[in-house]
Amino acid sequence: MKKVLLTTTALIALGIAPATAADLAARPYTKAPAMAVAVYNWSGFYAGVNGGWGSSRNRWDETSLGIAFSEGSHDATGGTVGGQIGYRWQAASWVFGVEAQGNWADFHGSNAIPLLPAFTNDTRVDAFGLFTGQVGYAANNVLFYLKGGAAVTSDRYRVLATGTGVQLANSVDDTRWGGVVGVGLEYGFAPNWSAGIEYNHMFMQDKTYNFVSNGVVFPAGTLVAQSRIRQDVDIVTARINYKFGGY
Repeated sequence: MKKVLLTTTALIALGIAPATAADLAARPYTKAPAMAVAVYNWSGFYAGVNGGWGSSRNRWDETSLGIAFSEGSHDATGGTVGGQIGYRWQAASWVFGVEAQGNWADFHGSNAIPLLPAFTNDTRVDAFGLFTGQVGYAANNVLFYLKGGAAVTSDRYRVLATGTGVQLANSVDDTRWGGVVGVGLEYGFAPNWSAGIEYNHMFMQDKTYNFVSNGVVFPAGTLVAQSRIRQDVDIVTARINYKFGGY
């Protein structure tokens, strides 16, 4: 039997042409997997610095006569700078934390006593501290939180001669304790870095102080005033924190 070699032309003529690229089935299209979105992690220890402005509202009342009459009030205002350290842990979108904050302050204010305008009451706040718990809600790298706890201030009170500023009695330096409530908004701009803004209101305990003459006007040792001083403080600060550990 003779072997017959069939050329391509012959195959085409017989309707048996070899398959071409156009005859092959197209490869199925596979969509590229979506890029994973990084979830910001707020858990861990952190430390940072803060700075801003504060105002201490101080109301003085004279109580030495057995009844209280107003000596007026004033705002002691100025700048503040300090630092904070804390720990946060995150459960789903909820964030809980504890924090300690300490600040140097330069809040100062005074007022002439309405009934005795020759005398001026003077207040300075030199420092304050906050010891708080936090609860917040995180939308990935944006955290909104509430805080509350204990507050402490370092204060100096003086009675001065109006106009000249001459001190007429002993200075009273005191540390006062109270409470604080606050709110903050923080933005994580890098895996371990965040920046934010925070407002705190501190309501301090009322305290009564004796001011004794230093001998400039009245005989030394004479009781010049017995003043009950009420204080609350408002603080607004910008903050930056570094979180230790992995992302």
